[in-house]
Amino acid sequence: MWKNKTRKTGTKSPLSSDVVSSLKEQIVLMHFIVSSSQLLRHLSSLSGVLNNSNTLPILDNFLFELGPGEAIISASDLETTMTTKLEVKTEDTGSIAIPAKMLLDILKAFSDIPLTIKVDPSTFAVELTSDAGKYKLTGANGDEFPKSPALDDSSGMTIDANALLTALNRTLFAAGNDDLRPVMSGIFFEFYSDNVRFVATDAHRLVRYARNDVQASSNAQFIVPKKPLNLLKNASSHAEKVNMVYTDSNVRFEFDNVTIICRLIEGKYPNYEAVIPKENPNRMVINRQDFLQAIRRVSIFANKTTHQVRLKLAGSELVVSAEDLDFANEASERLSCSYAGEDMEIGFNSRFLMDMLNNLSSTEVSLEMSAPNRAGIIKPTESEDEGEEVLMLVMPVMLNA
Repeated sequence: MWKNKTRKTGTKSPLSSDVVSSLKEQIVLMHFIVSSSQLLRHLSSLSGVLNNSNTLPILDNFLFELGPGEAIISASDLETTMTTKLEVKTEDTGSIAIPAKMLLDILKAFSDIPLTIKVDPSTFAVELTSDAGKYKLTGANGDEFPKSPALDDSSGMTIDANALLTALNRTLFAAGNDDLRPVMSGIFFEFYSDNVRFVATDAHRLVRYARNDVQASSNAQFIVPKKPLNLLKNASSHAEKVNMVYTDSNVRFEFDNVTIICRLIEGKYPNYEAVIPKENPNRMVINRQDFLQAIRRVSIFANKTTHQVRLKLAGSELVVSAEDLDFANEASERLSCSYAGEDMEIGFNSRFLMDMLNNLSSTEVSLEMSAPNRAGIIKPTESEDEGEEVLMLVMPVMLNA
């Protein structure tokens, strides 16, 4: 019969729970304290970069890169990367990728409170601590997050943020959405020694916005996608200057503590100057708001496929009308205007006209035309800024007999 014998060995006694807890605390090498509302505001501006479905799971996260007194937070979809810098209380350095949707959801549920965020670098576990409680989620290795492209051999310029914001407000609505014509799905930037231009078109309408009070050190032309420009428009409303750096394949916008880097659209932009009629002898000047409201009311009765409204010009009178023969709906309004030219009837898509009039700020606008089958040119009669020049082109719709 085997008997168990007790023998003394050099084995140490098990660690006490206090020691284990202390060791676990030592493993947490990274933590920072931040205002929940401040963090939410920065993350909300970055959230526009996120896609609903990503080819890389890491892109479902925000990347946090800590340094003494600051956190640099990034979001990316591979084509566009946006980064913002936020002041936090920390002396730690390191990076962690935190699930974006879950982090946004929990921050939205907080009032403005101080949050302590701790990261376990060995497991990428993330713990949020507030006065109310603790919230744990699993992050990912920050080293897996895609790196922003280096813009070597780049050119650049600095532009007044308000001028750039106005250019985007005037043009973005007219850019196309056709995947078969990707060059039309962005804004065409043209930089010259005497002015800069921003052009958008979807082949049915076109907007050219020029700034004669802005000059570039060297000529450049490139096409920027709409998505990063919408992010730029939303984030730069309080900026004073925007620094642009660009290469043949990428552009970077920098302002305040925000950086947006995006890949440019490849391809040659269409020769838009060729479609702008140079001779337009028929010119109407009219109050912008009166014209807009008349089109808005009359277009309710237009055909739901063509959205066509008819403009009939004679003397100092404009008649705006629409009809839907399928349902026997029709409407018309008379407006006073200043008109020089031959009597004319021309049809336009009401939605395009309303978009253009909504994106102008002048009291009066002019509509210049050469013939019922050629494009109409809309311009403000007075510019908001001395250095700006706005031209909006809309193609006509064939009138019903």
